[in-house]
Amino acid sequence: MLICKKISLKKYNTFGLDYKAECLIRLSSIRSTVSLLQNENMLKKPLLIIGGGSNLLFTEDFKGTVIRPEFRGIKVEKETGDSVLISAGTGVNWDKLVEWSVSRGYGGLENLSLIPGTAGASAVQNIGAYGAEAGNVIEKVKAVSVEDGSLAEFSNSECRFGYRNSIFKSELKGKYLITKVYYRLNINPLLKVDYGSLNDEIKKLGKPTLFNVREAVINIRRSKLPDPDLIGNAGSFFKNPVVKEALAMTMLKMFPEMPHYNDTPGFKKLAAGWMIEKCGWMGKRIGDAGVHNRQALVIVNHGQATGEEIYNLAEAIRKSVNDMFGVNLELEVEVVGTI
Repeated sequence: MLICKKISLKKYNTFGLDYKAECLIRLSSIRSTVSLLQNENMLKKPLLIIGGGSNLLFTEDFKGTVIRPEFRGIKVEKETGDSVLISAGTGVNWDKLVEWSVSRGYGGLENLSLIPGTAGASAVQNIGAYGAEAGNVIEKVKAVSVEDGSLAEFSNSECRFGYRNSIFKSELKGKYLITKVYYRLNINPLLKVDYGSLNDEIKKLGKPTLFNVREAVINIRRSKLPDPDLIGNAGSFFKNPVVKEALAMTMLKMFPEMPHYNDTPGFKKLAAGWMIEKCGWMGKRIGDAGVHNRQALVIVNHGQATGEEIYNLAEAIRKSVNDMFGVNLELEVEVVGTI
């Protein structure tokens, strides 16, 4: 366990915002985690649990304790027929986990290649891309209660996975610290290649294989999305909205070129990035807060933007989309601080 006082959070959030935390605690074992959470005197509240910081927007200094679990390790737990159960510590780099699984011929994570963050965040956010979601392969999650340090286990159904959502992001937000995530992967995988431009990119590499799906996803993401190491960003700032089919049909009469996808019966999923671009925001900037010039879903920090400036830009974008389409965009990024 490493305890740091009055520390900059700049390297702990991918926007590169230089706010400070009263205290930052880095945890490397479950034992030290349980001990910490059972000793309230060691913790200045409020508490904030973070992973790779790739889904956070700080708008001010954090006047409490930031907890960063850094549990490592990837393990094959059990092979059963055509599937394998693996586990990953919450601090395992997500893309390293995907690379590890693909290299062993285990299918289920390949469409989620190059998503920033950690294994623990995959269960909190139910990360998704190219027709796949982490929640589809997560079998269970182990965690520690923030309230009393007791150990807990959540089955897939108990995690209540939804679109970019889980029980850890809703009812139990901030109440549990995830320690380990278990994934059920396929030894003879059925590849998902029919989403967007993925199939075309795979054809450039040859036939559909686990490796080629991963490489195709990486190539597409690198061509469209900025590297947080080069320019501050948190990936997709907004969720793709899910609207009633009747509203989607009305919109399609006005904008027949509008991308839309089937969701649950009676609902359609729309492309937030397309709507933002249609409103003229692609590549625009207000001071050092701007919209990426190749993907309108991504808000970037050109260097010296504050969290408040980034948030204000996001709100201006939301108003434009609502005014033009009558759709209220929901933030995918979590805002930490007053706004």
